Amino acid sequence: MRRNDSVSENGNLSNAGHLDWDQRIENAQEMIPLIHQLHRNNNVVTSVFGRLLVGVTDIDIIKSHRYARRITDRELNTAETLPILRELVDMNLGTASLDLGRLAQGFQDSGSEDLRGYLESELAEIVGAGSKAEPRDVVLYGFGRIGRLLARILIAREAAYGGVRLRAIVVRKKGDGDIIKRASLLRRDSVHGAFNGTITVDEENEVIWANGTKIQMIYANNPAEIDYTSYGIDNAIVVDNTGAWRDREGLSQHLESKGVDRVLLTAPGKGDIKNIVYGINHGDVVDEDKILSAASCTTNGITPVLKVINDRYGVAHGHVETAHSFTNDQNLIDNFHKADRRGRAAGLNMVLTATGAAKAVAKAVPEFAGKLTGNAIRVPTPDVSMAVLNLELEKETTKEEVNDFLRNVALHSDLRQQISYIASPEVVSSDFVGSTHAGVVDGLATIASGKHLVLYVWYDNEFGYSNQVIRIVEDLAGARPTVLPKRVAPEEL
Repeated sequence: MRRNDSVSENGNLSNAGHLDWDQRIENAQEMIPLIHQLHRNNNVVTSVFGRLLVGVTDIDIIKSHRYARRITDRELNTAETLPILRELVDMNLGTASLDLGRLAQGFQDSGSEDLRGYLESELAEIVGAGSKAEPRDVVLYGFGRIGRLLARILIAREAAYGGVRLRAIVVRKKGDGDIIKRASLLRRDSVHGAFNGTITVDEENEVIWANGTKIQMIYANNPAEIDYTSYGIDNAIVVDNTGAWRDREGLSQHLESKGVDRVLLTAPGKGDIKNIVYGINHGDVVDEDKILSAASCTTNGITPVLKVINDRYGVAHGHVETAHSFTNDQNLIDNFHKADRRGRAAGLNMVLTATGAAKAVAKAVPEFAGKLTGNAIRVPTPDVSMAVLNLELEKETTKEEVNDFLRNVALHSDLRQQISYIASPEVVSSDFVGSTHAGVVDGLATIASGKHLVLYVWYDNEFGYSNQVIRIVEDLAGARPTVLPKRVAPEEL
């Protein structure tokens, strides 16, 4: 029996569910060319409650509509979003990310019968806004785990919005066939799967072509010796993911290169370098900030949740314990390591180690200065980590209240790209591989008793963090797409 079929009073199988499925498929198939037309002609990317409709099939569209039950307590019907798409393609829109689910819900809540009028009101700032601006050049300095994920995201974002473009990758040459090996590592990933597209290599000119994007491979031993303008690269944002330099003096070497405008470090910065967690303190960046840090994966994973909890309940003090997947700096089998315990076999042991993430939160949210302690346990998994936030609040709360608040923050606030929420008794770490959020609150694990609160936050320490880095890059480039309809601040929920 089909899941959507029903049995009539006389015991005969009803075709209602089957006919409904066929209609949804038909609607979804009509939506696909409209989605492509909006993207191609207007540089508009569509989504359904945050689930992007990029390169989707008819089944993908139906699944994204079913996801809406997490927000509206019912599945969204394609019959509600198809008329919206029909109107959008005729409205001469500017670059934007439009959420069809929220537009459909908003139109229903408005009680209006004039769909075109409602859309023109909600999207007024992009109606007739014109074509996209010239894309900004981005250079990746280093090409390890984070570097390759940044490359994948940048290539996809260029195709989606065109605001930033990956122009070059800088590495130290490791012998003949280096570029072939680098391209292979970009093409295949044991954790995140195959590259979505095609990759070819021009060995003679040291160029990787990925989905039509020309990526120059530059071999250099130090940042200052490169003339990027000789490759046609100028005013570039350099993303340093080597971790070789973390202070202003070391990272300033990049600014000595011709063609570089700004430097972003994918690790916690030392000294007076601003540590930026997108969504929390990216508004603190000024034009004079030529060197910035995107903080760490754990800092990004926990800071948004800590910020909204502190704003609502106040945090007197707390402890952060992270169960963190092993990383490349650990040994495969027991061997010498300059750090305590990290020399022991990463795939065989839980390894207790230090983390600066708890203290780093205060660099993004100063009111946490001196309030948090932290430790980390490296565990034998290749990706996805968990932070346990053990907090003493200034106000009392309950599990139900705090979960309802965090769920609403995740679904309706301007932090919904940073914070997600899930309440499933079956999820495990591998279910969060590929999450684009900074962190995902596991609602079923929440513990609350008076002023004592314990929260469990999953985060993809590779891909989720990389998406946060790209959000900063786009913001620095002035290329963040307008997200509509508008969302509310967490404190308004």
